[in-house]
Amino acid sequence: MLKTEKYNPREIEPRWQKKWAEDALYRSSVKHDRPKYYALTMLPYPSGDLHIGHWYAMAPADARARFMRLRGYNVLFPMGFDAFGLPAENAAIKRGSHPFQWTMANIDRMRNQLKSMGAIFDWEREAISCLPQYYKWTQWFFLKLFEHGLAYKRYSPVDFCPQCHTTLAREQVWGEDRHCERCETPVVRKELNQWFFKITDYAEELLDFSKIDWPERVVAMQKNWIGQSKGAEVTFKITPQSVGSSESRVASPGSPAMASVGAQYIAPKPKDFTIFTTRPDTLWGVSFMVLAPEHPLVAEITTPERRGEAEKYAAAASRQTEIARLAADREKTGVFTGAYAINPVNGVEVPVYIADYVMMGYGTGAIMAVPAHDERDYVFARKFNLPIPVVIAPPDWDGGPLAAAYDGPGAMVNSGEFDGTLAPESKEKVITWLEVRNIGKAAVNYRLRDWLISRQRYWGAPIPIVYCRECGTVPVPYKDLPVLLPQDAEFLPTGESPLKYNDGFRKTVCPKCGGPAERETDTMDTFMCSSWYQYAYLSPYRKGTLPFDPEEGKYWLPVDLYTGGVEHACMHLIYTRFFTKALRDLGVVPFDEPMLALRNQGIILGEDSEKMSKSRGNVVAPDALVRKYGTDSVRAYLMFGWRWEQGGPWVSQGIEGVYRFLHRSWDLLLSKPEASGGSFHERGLRRKLHQTIRRSTRDMEDFAFNTYIAGLMELTNTMREAKPSLHASAAWREAARTFLILLAPVCPHIAEEIWDRLGFGYSVHNQAWPEFDPVLAAEDEFELVIQINGKIREKILLPVGAGEAEAKAAALAEPGIQTLLRGQEPKKVIYVPGRLVNIVI
Repeated sequence: MLKTEKYNPREIEPRWQKKWAEDALYRSSVKHDRPKYYALTMLPYPSGDLHIGHWYAMAPADARARFMRLRGYNVLFPMGFDAFGLPAENAAIKRGSHPFQWTMANIDRMRNQLKSMGAIFDWEREAISCLPQYYKWTQWFFLKLFEHGLAYKRYSPVDFCPQCHTTLAREQVWGEDRHCERCETPVVRKELNQWFFKITDYAEELLDFSKIDWPERVVAMQKNWIGQSKGAEVTFKITPQSVGSSESRVASPGSPAMASVGAQYIAPKPKDFTIFTTRPDTLWGVSFMVLAPEHPLVAEITTPERRGEAEKYAAAASRQTEIARLAADREKTGVFTGAYAINPVNGVEVPVYIADYVMMGYGTGAIMAVPAHDERDYVFARKFNLPIPVVIAPPDWDGGPLAAAYDGPGAMVNSGEFDGTLAPESKEKVITWLEVRNIGKAAVNYRLRDWLISRQRYWGAPIPIVYCRECGTVPVPYKDLPVLLPQDAEFLPTGESPLKYNDGFRKTVCPKCGGPAERETDTMDTFMCSSWYQYAYLSPYRKGTLPFDPEEGKYWLPVDLYTGGVEHACMHLIYTRFFTKALRDLGVVPFDEPMLALRNQGIILGEDSEKMSKSRGNVVAPDALVRKYGTDSVRAYLMFGWRWEQGGPWVSQGIEGVYRFLHRSWDLLLSKPEASGGSFHERGLRRKLHQTIRRSTRDMEDFAFNTYIAGLMELTNTMREAKPSLHASAAWREAARTFLILLAPVCPHIAEEIWDRLGFGYSVHNQAWPEFDPVLAAEDEFELVIQINGKIREKILLPVGAGEAEAKAAALAEPGIQTLLRGQEPKKVIYVPGRLVNIVI
């Protein structure tokens, strides 16, 4: 093997990477005599280049996987590519190429960049989601969910460009006015028949985190996203009487609601709608109802003279983002429908409005408005001159109107038989009252909506469904999978899926009757592919009737540790949990959670403390850093420069310091000592070594990579002091050997090279993690702080185990203290065991 006299990472690193690959050093296989550890880092999208964020996520995750391997675990640490998605399709349109060609070229480049990282990825298990061998099983999972009633189709709104005559993805809608990125025409909302997964069936179970070790931040984000609320469902009926005829209506005679009513309008038949409320105890305070502009009942109940205004308002609302519509400081707007609803608790008729602050995607798309006890309703009621009846008494309430909405606790008032009832009993009593009268019931509501998986795009897994005029909706038989994406798709800049216009794909025969049929032309959301990829790594592109080898699954699953960005908390991480729970119910897996532990890294910013972007010119290119400093230096700096879960701004000088540390480590272990002799004792070297083992083990377990490397640096400082005295001793050889094992997870190449040069054999990565000896790690002495009247004056060393009398005597005898005392007798001497002596004079 070629030897170098000086540390030269450009020569060392490719050579060891090649040897490890040739020896299949990191090949993972089932070994029942060893405990398994499935470590997984989030797979990248093949954009064409690894950026420093990829390195920051993956290199520390690799170090942690290496640590577990050294501790005796049989480690699986695979890698693949999440290869479907809109960017590839847009690139194909822009370049006049095919997304498959663009994607695979990017994968080839990124695979080589990933290999330069020196990670223990088992490339024999690589999985690429856009290959037919992969998406065959994505389609298989769809069919399984469809069979068990967890996949269904219904109409749902999408963004639509009336100029381009196409639906748009979220990324294609720009600006506050929400316009099409191509023609700048304002987009509108349009109803399309689309596929959904019934993730809401698992909402309650998804709120149970008792079986997983996930960061509190992610748990909180998922709980908020799922949004469980307990309360009651209550049904309101639309009045069948002519509008304006009832004296019991709450709307005041001078209000816009009353002034605009046409007396001749008669509702064609009774209608009703259900609301969900967390405050059933405020039902007696309802003074109006509000429907989302998209609510299907709006078209049925709006009076003719109000229809034009309502349709105009609904169209404007459809162009708003949910964030804009729900903004707390936004002016409340709305339109009266001309219809009234009957409050079931007291028979009072209240006007029904539409308003854009009510969303169809939340609850039932309808709310009861209690303006005295809800700020949004209060503002709306004041604007439209609607009554604000008080039904929960604020403290010291005088019975008069409220100057602002009150949503705190209090006794029920103006509520019939419930007057005087206090919360929380008031809510439970009202719910029971509603259920007895069959006008409402206890209910749990979730903010979580069913997962919309339809995409009107080409570059995704085809949905394996056929539509037959005779047989209806027919699933593609398993034996006919995969349903292949056609290679001859014509990419025109229309924004629509080429599959709609590809007759070779679209036209087919019905699997049931053999008659003419058409394929589904929507493709699946790419989150579908990443919801099960942890299973794909077990048996990539497997042939047969199951997506992965049961023996592999029984040994490796579930994932022990998952690492990646917190930005995936409320989509990918919820979807993959749902997916695994559904697969459990389908009998595919025997466990509840896909990943037992999760850890998130922070974000590396540019040197200007801004997010990295080409437009800012602050992007850090890892390939250039590898060429200049070597892979190990880049890995080590990414772990040393910041707390991993926090991240921070890039500092160019920081990597220089780590680079010098590796040079010093090389010289320390491979160069001859400048002089022999000295007085450094073996006990001191071994003490520092075993303290470092203890610290390193704890830091690696806790993902404290920065302090882990700091500990290694401190150890080399001690070794440098000890080298002249001990370089020929067994203690020195033990220290050198152990240091290299501790260095190996972070800097695998230099550790392997020095290990080889010192004659320890092949390979450092096959060694056992060292165990610390608490006796050897114990200190012989401790530092005693000496204070006079609470002010630190001296510090001395005492033997460990020194008692109170010995410590006080040593403190008083210290020459510097004697000088300061000037012969005075202390009033008091206070001893804090093992820490300090305070002399009071």
